[in-house]
Amino acid sequence: MVHTVAELRALRPRETRAVVMTMGALHAGHLALVREARRRAHEVVVTIFVNPLQFSSAADLETYPRTLDTDVALLRAEGVDVVFAPSVEEMYPGAQPQVRIVAGRMGEVLEGEHRPGHFDGMLTVVHKLLNLTAGDVAFFGQKDAQQLALVRRMVADLNMGIDVVAVPTVRDPDGLALSSRNVHLSPTDRTAALVLSRTVLAGARAAEQGRPPAEVLEAARAELATAAPGDVRTDYLELVDPVTMSPYPDVGGAGDALLVIAAQVGTTRLIDNAVVSWADPGHR
Repeated sequence: MVHTVAELRALRPRETRAVVMTMGALHAGHLALVREARRRAHEVVVTIFVNPLQFSSAADLETYPRTLDTDVALLRAEGVDVVFAPSVEEMYPGAQPQVRIVAGRMGEVLEGEHRPGHFDGMLTVVHKLLNLTAGDVAFFGQKDAQQLALVRRMVADLNMGIDVVAVPTVRDPDGLALSSRNVHLSPTDRTAALVLSRTVLAGARAAEQGRPPAEVLEAARAELATAAPGDVRTDYLELVDPVTMSPYPDVGGAGDALLVIAAQVGTTRLIDNAVVSWADPGHR
């Protein structure tokens, strides 16, 4: 357990070092990342840092769950080698950084449109943590698909030489994608939130049946419409290219697509997505 940059840099990495970056409040989704990292690398470093640059609301930052002792116990049980849990002052000495990573156009759509500046803050801290941990490979959850795409683009554009691995979304038995924010859902809200996973899976099934992109979106929207009025306030439901996050073409698409959704359920904002694949490319 280390809290400072100096302590972290004093640890010599073994043959292959894997990094899993988190904001704490760990759940089974995070542990799936850790287990995949443990499987692929000689050493696993997990970072726990609630990054203020990613929050546009001071209230959201203040209420974000912080459970460091419980998190460390979970990571110890998983055989994690190092937990790096710095303070804000340690990560950003001299207050907020003047020089930051800018997400560009990819960071201005979907989540970026509804959370301006979020991806700039995310990429800035990911870049810092990748530098500090000196990892060879980093693991990210597929649930945060736009984050994953942006990290991959940053690593490629800046020649960082780090392998970025996606780990499939972990869901509860009823289908709800795991999220640290789920603790804020009331029992009624949690039931209402299940429409998000039903929506993206309905679209994915439509593609498996050979239906074209426009009908995939239509199937997803039909499922979303089953939510009771007022229970779920949708920010977006889109079919996009998983690499660029641009709208997936109605015809002539090449490769898989991604069906993404974001919605407010009660006081909690949730996201979900599903990879959309066509068994017969001719149906696109």
